[in-house]
Amino acid sequence: MSPRISCIVALGLLSWFAGCGGAVKEQQIEVQAANDPLFEPRSILQRYAEGQPLGSEAESFPMLVEAVRKVDADRAGVLDQGFQDLLKASPGERAAKAKQLLDQLQPSPG
Repeated sequence: MSPRISCIVALGLLSWFAGCGGAVKEQQIEVQAANDPLFEPRSILQRYAEGQPLGSEAESFPMLVEAVRKVDADRAGVLDQGFQDLLKASPGERAAKAKQLLDQLQPSPG
């Protein structure tokens, strides 16, 4: 084997041992859309759908609706009506209503 080829093979092995050829570490990263005005309402609705009772966060419903209205008036209307329905619903109906509203507010594909 020529010295040049030996050098190339040695450098290749050295880079492999240094980590260039090592296994890739797989990680799951959760992306939160900080600029998505529906992120917080969806989070609240998810908790209600899981059975959490209404709490003091209900006072923020009008503010959340207005934040959505700035970018999507149609969804803001759906959210506003949905929040009103949740406030009027019995505790036994609330989870189902929250799931229904959550389905209506899912992100649009693409």
